[in-house]
Amino acid sequence: MHEQSATGPHHTTTTERGSFALARCTCGWTGPARRSRDRARADADAHLTTADTAETRASQP
Repeated sequence: MHEQSATGPHHTTTTERGSFALARCTCGWTGPARRSRDRARADADAHLTTADTAETRASQP
């Protein structure tokens, strides 16, 4: 898989490993293993929100 920098666009996915679901991002971030797919998706959404907020703050003078 092609790695992107932490400042590049963020695209999240969820994957399953046994009975656990994990959220992953193209920036290299990985959420904790969850038994709930919904919780893994919520982790991914939270990551995107945090990443967008951090990038917005970094781009402001």
